[in-house]
Amino acid sequence: MSSPDQTHIRSYVLRQGRVSNAQQRARQELLPRYGIPYVPDALDLSAVFGRTAPRILEIGFGMGETTAAMAAAHPEQDYLGIEVHTPGVGALLKTAGELGLTNLRVVQHDAVEVVRDMIAPRTLDAIHVFFPDPWPKKRHHKRRLLQPRFVALLASRLQPGGYLHCATDWQDYAEQMLSVLSAETTLVNTADTFAPRPDHRPETKFESRGLRLGHEVWDLVFRRRPD
Repeated sequence: MSSPDQTHIRSYVLRQGRVSNAQQRARQELLPRYGIPYVPDALDLSAVFGRTAPRILEIGFGMGETTAAMAAAHPEQDYLGIEVHTPGVGALLKTAGELGLTNLRVVQHDAVEVVRDMIAPRTLDAIHVFFPDPWPKKRHHKRRLLQPRFVALLASRLQPGGYLHCATDWQDYAEQMLSVLSAETTLVNTADTFAPRPDHRPETKFESRGLRLGHEVWDLVFRRRPD
């Protein structure tokens, strides 16, 4: 556990987005089932899920479309999603309840603090960071989530052989990600530069629309080196 005065630049701004009645109802009814409150102590993930299975962490799941699809497609794996925005949490909880998912849990809190304080080293098989806020203005680049210090923290939470998969539709952020991930000595790139979209990442409606308009998406998949 880190000292409470350790601070970091937040990669998000909490906006007063509209929470629908269905999302609010899902939070009220399903958060006790799927939610994990933030506490500055390492989770026992086997106890959380009631079994020992491959563990995938997803950071910033947005409205939860991809997270729910992956959890439904891979019941043999356990998924822990982190998101700060209430509408997205409500949306994922609603979908999880409708699908009857049992291999999904949600933490609504700052991802850096959750990874730092609640995830023990070498406990994850994979980490997904899909389409994080690009903070496109140059003066805001310091707010981008994937900075060297955080990438090192993520790498330390992976088991040897586990992978970190990032994706973005902003080219300059993709290039920064490639540089930062390549500089982390405990990680190795699975491709020469950018990777083809792995089958485990579903293509979102937003992404499909962008691809039809000629937009590009860059995937990066790095693995934790063996000891």
